Amino acid sequence: MAWMYLIIAGLLEIGWPIGLKISQNPETRWQGIAIAITFMVASGFMLWLAQKQISMGTSYAVWTGIGAAGTFLVGILFYNDAATFGRIAGVLMIISGVITLKISS
Repeated sequence: MAWMYLIIAGLLEIGWPIGLKISQNPETRWQGIAIAITFMVASGFMLWLAQKQISMGTSYAVWTGIGAAGTFLVGILFYNDAATFGRIAGVLMIISGVITLKISS
């Protein structure tokens, strides 16, 4: 169950950078901040649950890896972020590192 908590925590981690992006628009500033804070709290709580059984270093690396790769993908799909070879290669390295941590645990 701890790995499920960790995956959920990583997916929730994607929400707070989106909230911060939404808050850049003056009309949706407070809504974006509220979204960011909500996702931060929820993600942190799920990470806390996961760390009861998964080591701190592994859980943190997986959590940030899922969040980073997911935010990267959302940026490309919804915010017109660049999808260059180097950026994609970098995210693939993050994902391979997360898979290696899971296999090694």
